[in-house]
Amino acid sequence: MVNKIQDVRQQLVQHSHHWLVTGAAGFIGSNLVETLLALGQRVTGLDNFATGKRRNLEQVKESVTQEAWTKFNFIEGDIRNPADCAQACAGVDFVLHQAALGSVSRSIDNPILTNETNVTGFLNMLVAARDAKVRRFVYAASSSTYGDHPALPKVEDVIGNPLSPYAVTKYVNELYANVFGRTYGMESIGLRYFNVFGPRQDPHGAYAAVIPQWVAALIGNQPLRINGDGETSRDFCYIANVVQANLLAAVAPSEAANQVYNVALNERTSLNQLYAMMRDLLRARFPHVDTHQPEYVDFRRGDVRHSQADIGKATALLGYAPTHRIGEGLAQAMDWYVRDLLGKGAYEPPAPVVSE
Repeated sequence: MVNKIQDVRQQLVQHSHHWLVTGAAGFIGSNLVETLLALGQRVTGLDNFATGKRRNLEQVKESVTQEAWTKFNFIEGDIRNPADCAQACAGVDFVLHQAALGSVSRSIDNPILTNETNVTGFLNMLVAARDAKVRRFVYAASSSTYGDHPALPKVEDVIGNPLSPYAVTKYVNELYANVFGRTYGMESIGLRYFNVFGPRQDPHGAYAAVIPQWVAALIGNQPLRINGDGETSRDFCYIANVVQANLLAAVAPSEAANQVYNVALNERTSLNQLYAMMRDLLRARFPHVDTHQPEYVDFRRGDVRHSQADIGKATALLGYAPTHRIGEGLAQAMDWYVRDLLGKGAYEPPAPVVSE
């Protein structure tokens, strides 16, 4: 199955298309832009910098050739504005829609803004893509859609009740995409991401994802809080697997369209296991992590206890084959996190002891 993504990459090198990546300055979006440009594709990016970072695009520019960068067109705009969506979709073959307000806790704090971005913005993008007659609309769905359904691993056609406003918005995305397929003949594919991590994921702010947030705390020898008893588990998925899934979904046969797919590893890692793995990866460079201890606090509202994905459908219909397990992904991501945080002065090693 690994050959499937290799074949797709080779096809893209030989045939250039026009792609739109929404949320292009974000963590996942910027990684998609970088990959597409490296494959010789023409890319339009759309972002309003609500959560995306200009430095993410600057890093993409540094990582690709000058010729590749000339094929990137950036639009600073908002998916809540239909005119911005229409402008971005003009002449596009494939849309990779990543723009959204993530975070369960953020949605609980501000459900109206989450709905405006994730539902109204999503509908604006669907309409713009339909009017522009794009070939395929691939969008970021979410494992939060499984809600309170207890069964593991999670299978695409069995979901429970949503546990947060964010989960509601991501389920509505799937409903809208399905209706647009039935009503307008529009092809879409939803990718239910499970706890994605990797380079350019923001370690700062109240809604930072757990892995970069913990790296920053460990490097800076700061308090690190684990919600609950630490036995909550997640199916952590490295960014390279997500990029692969997006490329495969965009060019998959029409029989695979108008469906949703899990994107993960079909593995469970507890928060306690994750913490131990991260300490092991950092202790050689930061000896102080040997004595670092986490603080256990209350369970977080809207969180599910365990999460694990069945990826059989994505494997069978898209050719999805994860290239990075959690250990491999953490090792690669850690190098980026350390460089990024040290560049910001997040850690100063102790002064050497001078003997007299």
